[in-house]
Amino acid sequence: MAENSAATAGQGARYREWRPSAELRDHFRCIWAHRVPSDHEGPITVVPDGCIDIVWRGGALHVAGPDIEAALPEPSAGTDILGLRFQPGAALHWLGVPVAELVGRQVPLADLWGLAGARLADRMGEARTATARLHAFENGVAALSADRSGPSRDMAFLFERLGRGRASLDMLCARLDISPRTLRRRSIESFGYGAKTLERILTFQRFLDLARGSPAAGLAALAEAAGYADQAHLSREVKRLSGFSPATVLCQLGC
Repeated sequence: MAENSAATAGQGARYREWRPSAELRDHFRCIWAHRVPSDHEGPITVVPDGCIDIVWRGGALHVAGPDIEAALPEPSAGTDILGLRFQPGAALHWLGVPVAELVGRQVPLADLWGLAGARLADRMGEARTATARLHAFENGVAALSADRSGPSRDMAFLFERLGRGRASLDMLCARLDISPRTLRRRSIESFGYGAKTLERILTFQRFLDLARGSPAAGLAALAEAAGYADQAHLSREVKRLSGFSPATVLCQLGC
């Protein structure tokens, strides 16, 4: 796919996200909706963000596992997509399989939740309006939340600190009083990959946030602010994680 033909999912007026219902807030960080333009053709680029989502698309529910490179789903033009994004580290207690088995995959929810997943998809499919579908989604998942434990505080702390770029992995090991090997194992359990990979992905996300907030900043300044060694390091990482050059990503963001 040519760089200039891709659209970065989650950008523009067609995407919204907001807090989920009170019953779900310990487990899910947001609910989101994305309307695919009526004139859209081809894939949409979804870049890694360290997160796991339950997604309604094309009349079906699936789990979108964590990515280590850009995913390229091809939704139909005019499609309405809904998603519930797990709190960092929460998916482990909901999905019943090791998170590492979901990396780079989209798995039907019914394969993980059985009849409960199939019934939820049926209720959403029967909804006559987008609002009714959203309510069916939240209420159906909330009904399953009573016996679910929340995310590990240690892993939520790891995600938050790596996302802010405020601590090295050595510092986090010391703060959590665990060895680097244990940190890697627990990160794989919670996020699907080791803490070093998670750090790379969250640094990339920090670059995207900075680019949105400071559209006039040059790439060298963005690289330094995001925590890259230099602009060349930024370029390598952005290309590796998104498939695009930094300049193309900035165009995708409208910067």
